[in-house]
Amino acid sequence: MKRLFGGATHDTAETSYQVVLTDAEWRAKLSPAAYAVLRKHATERAGTSPLDREKRHGVFTCAGCATRLFASDTKFDSGTGWPSFHTPIDRAVATTEDRSFFMTRVEVHCSQCGGHLGHVFEDGPRPSGLRYCMNGAAMEFVPE
Repeated sequence: MKRLFGGATHDTAETSYQVVLTDAEWRAKLSPAAYAVLRKHATERAGTSPLDREKRHGVFTCAGCATRLFASDTKFDSGTGWPSFHTPIDRAVATTEDRSFFMTRVEVHCSQCGGHLGHVFEDGPRPSGLRYCMNGAAMEFVPE
């Protein structure tokens, strides 16, 4: 698979992750919303995540494995109703091609557990020009 947007690329069906749990273990560990997003590729409704309105200084982590994904200074208000970022923390995420819903998008995954986080688009602000549109249910915020 080709490299997408300069990030690490992988196929979730064929990749080994550092954090591996059984489906039953993921269900026990995660909230129903986090399980649906991270493990079943669901999308939360726009405007429902409190992380979209989070303004404090800190870091956004994977709700599945606590990997540091995005620093708060890369977050911006995209007006979409989902937490959006212009740049992930180095090696925190990986991307794959998503051909669901009769379109092609770039899906974003946690590089450590493979959890689905959201999608990345080429309509973001500087410096990257990218918009990492993430599901709040897939993340937790750790204030500094």
